[in-house]
Amino acid sequence: MEKIILSGMRPTGPLHIGHLFGALKNWKRLQDEGYVCYYMIADYHALSTEYLNPKNIKNYVEEMAIDFLSSGLDPEKSTIFIQSLVPEHTELHLIFSMFVPIPYLERNPVYKEQVEEIKDRDLHTYGFLGYPVLQAADILIYKANYVPIGIDQMPHLELTREIARKFNYLYGETFPEPEAILTETPKIPGIDGRKMSKSYNNAIYLKDSPEIIKEKVSNMFTDPKRIYRKDPGHPETCPVFLYQKIFNVNRIEEIENDCKNAIIGCTDCKRELGEKLAVYLEDIRIKREKLEKDKKKLMEYLIEGSKKARNVAQKTIIEVKKKVGVFYEC
Repeated sequence: MEKIILSGMRPTGPLHIGHLFGALKNWKRLQDEGYVCYYMIADYHALSTEYLNPKNIKNYVEEMAIDFLSSGLDPEKSTIFIQSLVPEHTELHLIFSMFVPIPYLERNPVYKEQVEEIKDRDLHTYGFLGYPVLQAADILIYKANYVPIGIDQMPHLELTREIARKFNYLYGETFPEPEAILTETPKIPGIDGRKMSKSYNNAIYLKDSPEIIKEKVSNMFTDPKRIYRKDPGHPETCPVFLYQKIFNVNRIEEIENDCKNAIIGCTDCKRELGEKLAVYLEDIRIKREKLEKDKKKLMEYLIEGSKKARNVAQKTIIEVKKKVGVFYEC
C-alpha cells in the first residue's frame, strides 16, 4: 500500500527557522524515506485571514516555493503545488460543506482561540469558520494516509477523519481516515522569548543575511537573573541556551559550565551563537540566491507540480461526484 502524505503552509509571509524545524526538515525526511508526498502552498487558505489585503499573496507564494526548495524539498521526489491551481480542492470542499454540521466547526478549539487572539482583522466569516472543511478536502482529495502536523493541529485532523467517516457512511467507502505523524521538534522561541512569529517581529528568517542574523541574535533576551557579567548564569531559563543546544551541540556542555561559572558572559555567548547560526543556514542561503535569480524556472516547478496534483485530484472528484449523484457525461 502506498504511504501518501499531504501537508502545506499558508503563504502569509517569509518562513523562519521555526518553520524549518517544525515542518520542512520533517517533510524532507518523509520524501527521502519513500512516502508519496504532496506539499501544498495554500493560497486559498491565506485568503481566510488576508481577504482584505491579498496583494502580497502572489509574492509570498514565490518566496515560500524558494524556501521549500532551498530547504531540501525535491520536485523530483515530492509534488510541490499551488492550491488554487487545483480547483478540485474547492469542489470537494463544497460537497463536504453540504453535510458538515455547523457545531462541528464552532466547537473547534483552534477556531475559538484564533478568533480571540487575532484582533486586527474580522474573522467572523464562513471562510474562516469553514477553514477545516477546506483543509479536509485538501487532504482527502489525494486520499492521504498520513498528515505530518503539530499537536495543536490535532482538532483539525480529527474533523477530517469525521468527514471521511461520514462521507463513507452516506455514500460508500471512498476515503481513508488519515493518521497524524507527530514528531518531536525543538521549541525555538523568538528573539524576545515569545513564540516565534512574524506578527511579533521576533523571527529569524531563512532569507536573512549573516549580518542580519548576527544582529538579531545580539538583541536576544538572555538570562533575566543574570544582572552582571560576574554573576553565575542559569542556562536552563535562557532562550539563547536553547538555541545553543540546537546549533552548537558539540560545545553545549562547555557552554553550560562556562555560563554557570561566569567564565563567559551573555554577549560572548550570543556572539558565538550568531556565528554558528549563520553557518548553519549558509547552504539554504546559497540555494535561495540561485533560485531567486531564475523565477521562470521556479514557476515551471510549481506549474508542473500542480498539473501532477490535479491529475490525481480529478480522479477523486469524478468518483465523489458519481457517488453523490452530480456527475454528467459531457
